Amino acid sequence: MRLISTLLLLLLISLAYSSATPTRRSRKSTRIHKPCKTLVFYFHDIIYNGHNSKNATAAIVGAPAWGNHTILANQNHFGNLVVFDDPITLDNNLHSHPIGRAQGFYIYDRKEIFTAWLGFSFVFNSTQHKGTINFAGADPLMNKTRDISVIGGTGDFFMTRGVATLSTDAFEGEVYFRLRAEINLYECW
Repeated sequence: MRLISTLLLLLLISLAYSSATPTRRSRKSTRIHKPCKTLVFYFHDIIYNGHNSKNATAAIVGAPAWGNHTILANQNHFGNLVVFDDPITLDNNLHSHPIGRAQGFYIYDRKEIFTAWLGFSFVFNSTQHKGTINFAGADPLMNKTRDISVIGGTGDFFMTRGVATLSTDAFEGEVYFRLRAEINLYECW
């Protein structure tokens, strides 16, 4: 009887220990992340150049000492701070019906390389989408595609997170560019 009691006690202790010990996952997990939602939008940026105030959707609000507020600075536009309120469309046509606005800023932050840092929101108010998607991150403009973080949202996109892959779809000198944003959301509520 004493042997059975001892074996039973050892079994209970080993069960308690194994249930209290967390399981370790391998760092080389084969888990593949799949987005819960994928969206593609285009946003159109028309920078104010001193002559296009009627059509401009972006303006230089900060410039280095050698720059001004109507022409982007030399040295890869280093030091320029641009705010924007760009239309968002479902296709690459500037004249398509906008489904929202891209609102925020970008800072040209390096002298040696053409790059910027972005902070902006897609603000939707259409029958298809309501709410915002918020973005932040570095944008190395010379790369064909660039990933920036989706850091939150409201409305239909409440607390969402993911990655937006940006690519320059059109570029017309210092005045107009169009970005294609493929948004992969990994946390959807």
